[in-house]
Amino acid sequence: MALVLEGVHFAYGERGFALSVPQLEIRPGESVALVGPSGSGKTTLLHLIAGILTPDRGRIALGDNDLTALGGRARRGHRLSRMGMIFQSFELLDYLDVRDNILLQARLAPGVAISSELERQASTVAGELGLADKWRRPITALSQGERQRVAACRALLLDPDLVLADEPTGNLDPANKQAVLDQLIQLCKRHQRILLTVTHDHSLLPSFDRVVDMASLLTAEVAAA
Repeated sequence: MALVLEGVHFAYGERGFALSVPQLEIRPGESVALVGPSGSGKTTLLHLIAGILTPDRGRIALGDNDLTALGGRARRGHRLSRMGMIFQSFELLDYLDVRDNILLQARLAPGVAISSELERQASTVAGELGLADKWRRPITALSQGERQRVAACRALLLDPDLVLADEPTGNLDPANKQAVLDQLIQLCKRHQRILLTVTHDHSLLPSFDRVVDMASLLTAEVAAA
């Protein structure tokens, strides 16, 4: 299912940063890099798509689901069950092992039971991302690259329609950056998931199907007094 934004506008208060998205469509299975200078609204755009923020006007839809028509609880439920999010800081819990960090979003998602089948799925995803031998390893015992793979596994576990990644390789060395990104893109493409990634690293851009520059896509400005 495609991700579509139409006439989206959002502002932080009357005199704050404002962001307008006239039109954006991303097709199933497409990997898109979102680039632009700091402060141009990249993370704000991800938060609008995820339903963490709500636009002042406009429409954000994922397939037949109009996300802007959902209430707060419904948006959260949709985000947990149908979206995967990967953060630069990983957002892993140090007191949980690899298995339980991967299963964490599933525990929070409405209507999802932690069954033996879901655990098998988690183990399969971990194996695909090179973590088969780390299944019960404490998070604190992992390298930065391994931690990022755990975060990617958690985002992919529930077979989301959309994966949103905010600087997912920012804390990794060059070799790990490319390896993690290549695995993420391949897994999303194989299952026809949309991958939208914020990045400042232009060396990674050839790996994506499409690069979207905030300057050409968006109108971002300080709201008039």
